[in-house]
Amino acid sequence: MKKITTILFLLIVSFASNAQELKTDISVHDPVIIKQDSIYYIFCTGMGIAVWSSTDKMHWKHEQPVFASAPQWAVDAVPGFKGHIWAPDISYYNGLYYLFYSASAFGKNTSVIGVATNTTLHTNDAAYKWVDHGKVIQSIPGKTNWNAIDPNLITDKDGTPYLVFGSFWDGLKLVKLTKDRLAVAEDINNIPTIATRRKQASEALPAVDNNPVDAGGNAIEGPFIYKHGKYFYLFASIDYCCKGPKSTYKMIIGRSKTLKGPYLDKTGLAMNKGGGTILLQGDDKWYGVGHNGVANFDGADYIIFHGYDATDRGISKLRLEKLDWVDGWPVIGK
Repeated sequence: MKKITTILFLLIVSFASNAQELKTDISVHDPVIIKQDSIYYIFCTGMGIAVWSSTDKMHWKHEQPVFASAPQWAVDAVPGFKGHIWAPDISYYNGLYYLFYSASAFGKNTSVIGVATNTTLHTNDAAYKWVDHGKVIQSIPGKTNWNAIDPNLITDKDGTPYLVFGSFWDGLKLVKLTKDRLAVAEDINNIPTIATRRKQASEALPAVDNNPVDAGGNAIEGPFIYKHGKYFYLFASIDYCCKGPKSTYKMIIGRSKTLKGPYLDKTGLAMNKGGGTILLQGDDKWYGVGHNGVANFDGADYIIFHGYDATDRGISKLRLEKLDWVDGWPVIGK
């Protein structure tokens, strides 16, 4: 009897311990989501890249970060970088999970995008090991008028991989990758801008508030391209993140029948000419919302992003919503 009681006690303690590890109201920034087997994984901005797991998309367990220490190549490339990695992107191809990520000096286009791969996302699998492949693309002040952060991998209809990325400066860029997805496959001096706030290339957009003057006022970032039906859809975030109650972040959308664009909004204005239809913006519950990813689970589309909680001091919180489609345009489910 004593043995049975002890076993029951240990089971209760174990259950309670596991329950304490799960959270429903988690703070994240720039999240993306993927599913392996029956487990959902979120990767987001954080020291070493923050990771969360869940079996129901509601209760989340905080996993160990991807990197225990800052990748040395990124430390060498970005002065002052200490391992706080921004805006990862997760995808699966040919037996490997590809995790693109960015390191940057705040407010400067001293930035790099790297990539790591793993055969599994399950941390309890003996094969679990992230292999870092280092730099994919780099932006340098005075040499590149774009910013190498906020990567998202997208494949064309013929399977050719591309990376969409960017923040402020000249806007969002699209570059072709090699077949193994580990390097750039074209001249980075001639890659196109697929979205910008500027209606004309010469238009000067002033910085607002205390935003770094070097970054300018072209407040667009966080691109994510998703194929649905006969269109590619370009999601992006505009205005200002990271300001708590003063955040003005919002999401815009455009679509194109070809990956390279042009992406047109609902009025027909191209996103590389200042276009973009508002998909979601702040309200009385959220000061701002943005930096989204899109994924399909069991036949349904979901959009994941962060919002600045107006009921909790403007803290950045996880938002994961059903994504519906009405007349060929995405609508965030109510």
